[in-house]
Amino acid sequence: MRRRLRPILALVLAPVLAGCFASGGGSSDSADTGSRLRVALAFPPAENLSPYGADSTILSRLGVTEGLTALDANGTAAPALAASWRQEDEKTWLFTLREATFQDGSKVTPATVAAALTHATRAAPAPAALAGVTLTATAEGAGDVRITTGAPDPILPLRLSSPSLAVLSARAYKEKDDVDPVGTATGPYELTKVMGNTAATLDRYDDYWGGRAQAGGIDVKFVADGTARASALRTDQVDLAEAIPVAQAATLDKGTREATATTRTTSLLLNSQKGPFKDAALRAAARASVDTAALAEDVHEGYADPGAGIYGPAVTWAAGRRTEPVGRAEPGRPDGTRVTLATYDNRPELPEVAQVLKQQLEKAGFEVTLEVREYSRLESDALAGKFDAFVLARNTLVDTGDPVSVLASDYTCDGGYNLAQLCDKDVDRAVAKAERATDTAGRQDAAMAAEARILGTDTVVPLVHQRIITGVGSSVSGALLDPYERTLVGIGTRR
Repeated sequence: MRRRLRPILALVLAPVLAGCFASGGGSSDSADTGSRLRVALAFPPAENLSPYGADSTILSRLGVTEGLTALDANGTAAPALAASWRQEDEKTWLFTLREATFQDGSKVTPATVAAALTHATRAAPAPAALAGVTLTATAEGAGDVRITTGAPDPILPLRLSSPSLAVLSARAYKEKDDVDPVGTATGPYELTKVMGNTAATLDRYDDYWGGRAQAGGIDVKFVADGTARASALRTDQVDLAEAIPVAQAATLDKGTREATATTRTTSLLLNSQKGPFKDAALRAAARASVDTAALAEDVHEGYADPGAGIYGPAVTWAAGRRTEPVGRAEPGRPDGTRVTLATYDNRPELPEVAQVLKQQLEKAGFEVTLEVREYSRLESDALAGKFDAFVLARNTLVDTGDPVSVLASDYTCDGGYNLAQLCDKDVDRAVAKAERATDTAGRQDAAMAAEARILGTDTVVPLVHQRIITGVGSSVSGALLDPYERTLVGIGTRR
């Protein structure tokens, strides 16, 4: 049965939210300045808006930061701060910069770009885009940056499109252990004020190299509650609201909800290093208990496809190259084994997915304790392996646009986002082989071979491949909705 939000609940919530989305006090609306956009984002900053972690996509979605390259609609590297590039040898690339300035008025130069990339290489933990990669950036003449990698890196231009490798001015790095993106980036919108993890104010950066943005600024509220985001859009308190809960899609006018097929996969990750799921047979039993079709149809109400693998239908080449998982264990008998299952509520479907999984696991013989928190209060414990199982919605191409990169960061012994705590020599070898592949077809084949190895460990159980619903006000045009979820507001976004 499909679930629907009761209308009375929406009516009750509307007055409660009435004062939550007032203008952040930036530039006033006028024909000259352009109306300000009011945006509700699902994830509050978890790392003080550092560009090196999960917060990097907040900055890119709001049009604050840029890197040397960008990811185009076809998933290939496109010019950004670098106007062009060429490969000099298997480890060396030369990037030619365009004329641009930082939001603090300083000029984008080879020296500042090299310094920014050097800071990224020294960040701890390392940005996911640099997992397993060493690179050195040096200024060359008046307009070039030479980047040398420790090993051949055929996807370096793709890697540099990652939001976590944004280029900031020298002022951003004055504090030794912190990076400050306020007024130091290069995008069409300048971050001017951050109110903790509740709100932020952005003003248009009029000297942006790509042209003057049509909106005068952006007033952002970070709203973890999906019902609140949907209600705010419905009552015209915001112009854009990300991650609308599927249960509330029908409460919005058809013209104000946009469903985008994404490269995001929701998975069940099982801790393979400690606890009950260290036993491969129990992992296999958990995997065998999951009904992915029920999750796609009932929980996501058709706004998702049943899990097929790490890569879903939006990665169009994957299905034709997928092979059967390698080396799976036979399912064991749970016999009342106690496990802790955790997830976060920033994406409203995840707690319901976790609740259904709890029922499915208990039917198979597990005893399950469910823990749900807001993501920023959960991430450190998840990375430390404090849960037996974790439900995660992960955009498989967000870090670099390269299919192999997510495998290296999420499923190898040295991976920086290895929530499954997987360390398997056969998986590491398969991922390393994929990383060495240089041509596109060969890299895709190797990625799928590595996927088969990873799925064979049963540390990850793909549940659904998501279609993200974005609330777009009827007066808004030019919202940037892409399958990689890196963009939302650009120079043409306006109301």
